[in-house]
Amino acid sequence: QMMSAMEAVCDGEEPEVVTEACLLSEFSERGEARALINNLPDIHHDTVSREATIEKFVVIMDRYQEQPHLLDPHLEWMLNMLLEMIRNEKSPPPMVHLCFKFLYIISKVRGYKIFMQLFPHEVSDVQPVLDLLCRQDPKDTETWETRYILLLWLSMTCLIPFDLSRLDGHLSTDPGLNRESIMDRILAVAKSFLRVSDKSRDAASVLVSKFVTRPDVKQKRLGDFLDWCLTTISQTSEVTMEGTVTLDGALQSLAQLFKHGKRDDFLQYAPTVLQCLNQKRIAESNQATLRKLGVKVVQRLGLTFLKPRLAKWRYQRGSRSLAVNLAQSSVTESVEATKPDLESVSQEEDYDIPEEVENIIEQLLVGLKDKETIVRWSSAKGIGRVTGRLPKQLADDVVESVLECFSFQETDNAWHGGCLALAELGRRGLLLPSRLSDVVPLIIKALTYDEKRGACSLGSNVRDAACYVCWAFARAYEPNELKPYVNQIASALVIATVFDRNITCRKAASVNILSPQGTFPHGIDILTAADYFTVGNLNNCYLTISVYIAGFEEYTKPLIDHLVAMKVNHWDGVIRELATKGLHNLTIQAPEYMANTVLPQLLPMATGMDLHRRHGAILACAEITHALYELATQNNRLHPLSIEASPNHNFLLFNAFVSLGFGGELMRPAVCCLIEKLSLSKMPFKDDPVITGWQWLIDDSLKNLHLFSSGARRGIQDAALSALAALCLQYYQVEPGVADLVSQYLLALESPEVLMRCGCTLALGSLPPFMIRGKLQKVRPHNVSSKAASLTEARRDAATAMSQVCVAVGVCAQGSPDRVLCEGNIRPVYEALLGCMNDYSTDSRGDVGACVQRMMCCLAQQAAEKIDRYRAHAGTVFLRLLHSTDPAVRYSSQSLFEYLKGIQQDATVLQQFGDTLLRIFRDNLRNDRVSVPLLKMVDQILANGCFDRFASEESHPFCVELLAICKEEIRKSKDVQKLLSCIAVFCGMVQFKGDVREKVLVQLLMLLCHPFPVIRKMTASQVYEMLLTYDDVIDDDQVLADVMASLSDTNWESDIATVRTHRNQLCDWLGVPRPILVTKVTHLGD
Repeated sequence: QMMSAMEAVCDGEEPEVVTEACLLSEFSERGEARALINNLPDIHHDTVSREATIEKFVVIMDRYQEQPHLLDPHLEWMLNMLLEMIRNEKSPPPMVHLCFKFLYIISKVRGYKIFMQLFPHEVSDVQPVLDLLCRQDPKDTETWETRYILLLWLSMTCLIPFDLSRLDGHLSTDPGLNRESIMDRILAVAKSFLRVSDKSRDAASVLVSKFVTRPDVKQKRLGDFLDWCLTTISQTSEVTMEGTVTLDGALQSLAQLFKHGKRDDFLQYAPTVLQCLNQKRIAESNQATLRKLGVKVVQRLGLTFLKPRLAKWRYQRGSRSLAVNLAQSSVTESVEATKPDLESVSQEEDYDIPEEVENIIEQLLVGLKDKETIVRWSSAKGIGRVTGRLPKQLADDVVESVLECFSFQETDNAWHGGCLALAELGRRGLLLPSRLSDVVPLIIKALTYDEKRGACSLGSNVRDAACYVCWAFARAYEPNELKPYVNQIASALVIATVFDRNITCRKAASVNILSPQGTFPHGIDILTAADYFTVGNLNNCYLTISVYIAGFEEYTKPLIDHLVAMKVNHWDGVIRELATKGLHNLTIQAPEYMANTVLPQLLPMATGMDLHRRHGAILACAEITHALYELATQNNRLHPLSIEASPNHNFLLFNAFVSLGFGGELMRPAVCCLIEKLSLSKMPFKDDPVITGWQWLIDDSLKNLHLFSSGARRGIQDAALSALAALCLQYYQVEPGVADLVSQYLLALESPEVLMRCGCTLALGSLPPFMIRGKLQKVRPHNVSSKAASLTEARRDAATAMSQVCVAVGVCAQGSPDRVLCEGNIRPVYEALLGCMNDYSTDSRGDVGACVQRMMCCLAQQAAEKIDRYRAHAGTVFLRLLHSTDPAVRYSSQSLFEYLKGIQQDATVLQQFGDTLLRIFRDNLRNDRVSVPLLKMVDQILANGCFDRFASEESHPFCVELLAICKEEIRKSKDVQKLLSCIAVFCGMVQFKGDVREKVLVQLLMLLCHPFPVIRKMTASQVYEMLLTYDDVIDDDQVLADVMASLSDTNWESDIATVRTHRNQLCDWLGVPRPILVTKVTHLGD
């Protein structure tokens, strides 16, 4: 993920970074690092050890990415140790490359600019480093770190204060020797590595900047090298990868040269370079890296054209030194003292600006709108650097051009680049306070910038960059300068902190809450509630933190207005729903404002043509109305909307009904939610025709679920059922006979449409008790007995509705069968619900009958059911249905074991239990729903010694039959869970004596060569534990030790041939025949 603007510039200000940084105070792993480096001569030849050592060193060094300065006291000894191994003539090439790899890891963490300064750079180092670099193979992809470090090292050796011709010795006096000078060799090396595709290219550009700017090289080779660069740029095409790499190297070298070279040396070449770049049209390249480098070169050319002077007209906040500020704390100084006289400054700055500068600024402004962030970021920094050398009037023109990026005709890229440029200008004091009146409104708009594009949105980077602008302004201007705008900025940042859709933007905004000047209203209180970590939860931001912040008067209305204007009509449905719930929670902070201002704004929105706006407005009206009712109820006051808003809500509902066909899947749940909330709010609609319309909408939604997409059905159904329950409870309770909904829904249950039956069934369960009492006999179990897989949903909903109806009417043993659940009607209810437990319907979705099983559990199946949640749900249903106490069998497995222990002395009863168990196993052979849980139960029974009586007899019939069934169950099975369960049973059966034990061992040894490695591994582990448990399996202690060693030391996940050898040895030790591999014979016809 790309680093945000805030993190890119302020990489230590955010709480998360500071928290991690505080954990480290020194290079605590220096001893381990020293040991790893010392160990390099011993492990360089072993690939595994070498990779492990590198990984350990990388892990150690990466811990200091955020605090690389902690390594500074230790860089020298690490460098010297590695260079000593490199310089050792006895070190083999793999050893040398490994040392360079370690040097690169260190330089990556500390940064090459700091690390390269530690390389030895005596005159005697030039020739060896150059020779070693020339011996490297540029095409070797495994040793690029060596070339990278050598180029950096050579860059440092080039700084020696001697003419390089002195190193050539007798080269100039003996023309017969055909040898290049050191200067030419280094240039040739630099040019060659500017064309490579690895990171060595970056180091080669550093070498160029250090070498070509030397006085002796500059005098002889600067012109030629620049000509080589321009020729390379002109003649190279970016169509190929090789061409792109070559252009990258040439542009990097130009950028480094114009950055580090003296202006007087490069000014004469600047027009030619600019002309070459313009002709090449780097800005139109398809490669983002080339466009970025083009911007870097252009801005460096601009700084070359302009004199290196600091603009005197720039805004200066004053001393940034804490010591100076403390020393002056007793002296009252005017802020004006830090501001120059702009009139006199303008007279002092009258000097000619080269005409090329206009072209450069234009290219930088175009770069602000580039589609790639790296290009926009580089352009913004270029704008800041170049503007700092311009006269006041021209600089103001640049600011005006930057402000043109903030047009809604521009793309999000232009807005993002404009924000970055404004932040750079502000940080450098180039955005004068007189411009704040133009800039602040644009930044506030950028903080809420969000543009939908297809199925996604654009603008999170713009909002993040706007937070960066706020951060920069807070540190660039005096509090008095920002005072007129602080409330606007504070409100916008608070809104971004709690309501922004993107977590990065919320965190970036929260960092700005506590400004350095302390001018942020209630900053400490707000930051405590909305810190960097708390704002990570979006629901918490909308529903909790926003309510707390709205408690401060400065933010109440801005938060509400933003939700109404920007979030109620948001393209993301999740944000719209959160916004409406947030308005519900915020109502308590400003009830009068909600009733008199917000609702009148929402009502027209709810009848507009924009689907998202209409959907959000209807939900918002529903939530605010209900919140106002709850508030009025708490305060024992008249509902503020009970009289005045009734006609408006009627108008709203009428228009909502008319527009249901347009976006119906979205609007129906919203209108149903409105009906529910208005009903819960007890709006005075008694005897109003609108009730008929409400009922029609609910019925139409429940009866036509099949017309909606599968993704929307559940939402529509749930919303309609909630609305139905609230509507009936509020408006039908006084006169129960107004609507005979029970008969209507029962009639719909005869429909051939499954989803209609589901909706109407659940509607019956949602009706209040007074509408069901007197008609309970009519509500009989529907759609529960059919076993067709396509009717699973109907049976599930019927079971759910039956449970709801039973709970609603209550239980009275001697009551009327038509009014309550009693002795006269309990039997069919039990039969229907108990029948659901036998529903194991399957289709492409799997065990769809499971949703019906959850409706009711019978006690007999609780002990054997393999899914925990069903057992737990069963107890809940019984509690709700019969108001009973604890279930009859709370700990079924413990009870079973106690029962079996109690019949150990009764051979007949124990035999009957064993026969019953075998019969169930035999009847459900290969029925995984029964056989797998049964195997697990048998394993527990065997482990608890419940069949010890059978184990005392040799080849007991129960044991023989159990072994035969288990073998048949897993024959050709590929079910890992079943195989593992059977392995456990086999290990438990070893306690049986006679032929059974030998046959069980054969089965286990065969499983040691199973095609699945996990089965082989688990079998070995289980057999190992089995031999520890049953010590009479092997009598010879030596054989037992050998078997245990083989089981534990063998890698049972290796290939079958190796495993079979060890398995056969185990067979010999245990005295059982080796399994024979059966070869399949194919009979061919004549």
